[in-house]
Amino acid sequence: MTHTWQITTVVDAARARVAIARLTAEHGVSVVDRSRLVTSLTAQLRQCLTKGGTWRLTLRVTPLSGGDEQRQLRLSLRPGPDDTGAPTWRASVPADGEVGGPGAEPARTSPAALAEALFSADDDAARVLDALSEQEAVVAFHREELHQTNQGVLALHAELDAAGEAQRELFAAERAARTEAEEARRRLTFLADASAALTASLNHGEIVRLLPELLTPAYARGVDVWLLADEEAERGHAPRPAAAVVAARTGRPQYAAAHPGGLPGVNDRPPSALHPTVPLLCVPLSARRTTLGVLILTPPGDRWDPDDAVMLIELARRAGIAIDNAQRFEHNRDIAETLQRALLTDLPSGPGLRLAARYLPATHGLNIGGDWYDAFRQPDGSLITVVGDVTGHGLRAAVMMSQLRTALRAYAVDGGSPGRLLTRLHLFLHHLQPDLYATAVIARFRPGERVLTWAAAGHPPPVLRTPDGRVHTLDAKPGAMLGIPLRQDIEDHTAALPPGSTLALYTDGLVERRTQGIDPGIERLTVAMADLAESDLDSDLEGAADRVLDPMLRDSERDDDVCLLLCHVDSGQETSRA
Repeated sequence: MTHTWQITTVVDAARARVAIARLTAEHGVSVVDRSRLVTSLTAQLRQCLTKGGTWRLTLRVTPLSGGDEQRQLRLSLRPGPDDTGAPTWRASVPADGEVGGPGAEPARTSPAALAEALFSADDDAARVLDALSEQEAVVAFHREELHQTNQGVLALHAELDAAGEAQRELFAAERAARTEAEEARRRLTFLADASAALTASLNHGEIVRLLPELLTPAYARGVDVWLLADEEAERGHAPRPAAAVVAARTGRPQYAAAHPGGLPGVNDRPPSALHPTVPLLCVPLSARRTTLGVLILTPPGDRWDPDDAVMLIELARRAGIAIDNAQRFEHNRDIAETLQRALLTDLPSGPGLRLAARYLPATHGLNIGGDWYDAFRQPDGSLITVVGDVTGHGLRAAVMMSQLRTALRAYAVDGGSPGRLLTRLHLFLHHLQPDLYATAVIARFRPGERVLTWAAAGHPPPVLRTPDGRVHTLDAKPGAMLGIPLRQDIEDHTAALPPGSTLALYTDGLVERRTQGIDPGIERLTVAMADLAESDLDSDLEGAADRVLDPMLRDSERDDDVCLLLCHVDSGQETSRA
């Protein structure tokens, strides 16, 4: 269906506009689409009237591909045949159905019809405005909803930012805590290792030398250890900083620098006149409420970390205890060694028989034990030689050794063979000290006899070197240890003693090793004795004793006392009274 209008004047344009509005209404075009189409057409008609000339407006109703009930209204506005340069305007709207037919009534042009069309247009405009108001209300609702959503999103972003910041702070705090924990672990590990190293030594000089090795360069650039009682070291030393003197006098750590150190438990002082540009940390070395010295430190950098300073103060406290323990041990060791030497016998000398002895205290622990040697004459002129070992170490073992030595000499005044003397010592020790035990070997040399009489109680066997260079172990069955709760009569044994013979009596510290036992050590001793030259034994028995000890002690840990007594019968001579 096609409708055509010729437009030359404004009345033609009004008629066409009214007709288009009516037809679009009749074909079921929606108010909004109809208003939009008519408004757009009106603007085009106004332009055409402005340009002038004749214009042709065409309306075609065409079906859509969806079916007969769906139609489309197509408008075209083109110039007349005399004006071919102007463009054609086109527009289209969908229609729900057709009301008018091909013979539809032409548009009425009376004033009443135009007025009716005008009012109808106003109705359409009102309906469009109502729809617009509804849409504006919907838009306003959605705008408010969007605003609320945006506010929620902004609040959520703010919460997320706050949560992210809190998480970053937590991560930073965790990293800081982990770093602090690692630093604390490093300090505690160092403190434990350094304490173990300091307490492992019982030599205070070694502890003093060890402190700089432990602290530099991680915790100090320079370390000076000032021991107050070390007068010999102080004679050639430079003056001490005033802060060190104050630390020694007050027993409190002092920090001498141009600025406060902020170190916990440390007093701040002016910079040292001896070192004005270098900060000094002076920490007392104390033990048993007594200041033994001062640890004078210079920082590894510009200053100390407060936690490092706390650790250094604790290390100085432990070092002071270690030094005090070492000094007390050294003092007691000197007393013990003096006592030990006082208990050892000056060996008798005489023609035909010469003696040489060696006593070496253990290098671990208090250097005093129960090993002893002795040599004395009986009333009949016999020479008694003895080597013994009281179980244990320390002053108690030394006192017991002294009592056994004295008792043996007393028993020997009444005479008696080595076995008889050991039997009496066994009874004496069992009644005097039931919880102490001892081992001993006694050898007797009679004047004018070439026979050695000996007896042993739980002791390593004597070793006899004959003039031909052969070495024999006198391993006849010994008695049990002295002092055990057992009644025993210890037997005597004899061995030929030609001139040039050498007898070795010793304690187990010479031959016993923890990983090997005692038998390999006795074999090494026989080899050492066999290697001695007879001329050396006759002329230099003291040197021979050293030559026996040297190979025996090469692999020794020296954790036990060592005692050796050599008895040499001169070549070509008889054993006689001294």
